[in-house]
Amino acid sequence: MKIVFIATLGMLSLIQTPLSFAENTNGKNLFLQRCAMCHGADIKGTGPLANKSSPPTPNLTTPAFKKRLNDYPGVIVSSVILRPNGDLIPRTLRENGVKVPPHAWTINDLRDLNQYMVGVISKNK
Repeated sequence: MKIVFIATLGMLSLIQTPLSFAENTNGKNLFLQRCAMCHGADIKGTGPLANKSSPPTPNLTTPAFKKRLNDYPGVIVSSVILRPNGDLIPRTLRENGVKVPPHAWTINDLRDLNQYMVGVISKNK
């Protein structure tokens, strides 16, 4: 009985991983609500505020950025969110009259956002 339970649990984790990657609505929603205004829905730095910051918003689909996301999973995303480039992001939003409501970030939010970005970047090869 114990072996069957462990095998079933292992199969469920294999089944859930691809589905959560493909249907990462939390990561997508977070990105579209909080990041796309600068990075664009395509993550290429094409959002309406992309050229209103100095330096301009970077294209996150480059091989160099993809490598950083893979080498440091979650670190890049969480560091930008928790310490948004000093005052660059808050200042750019403020100067352009954009108000983003506060968000109580969770570990799952950071993972979902990272996972969503990796998925979009992989599709933009």
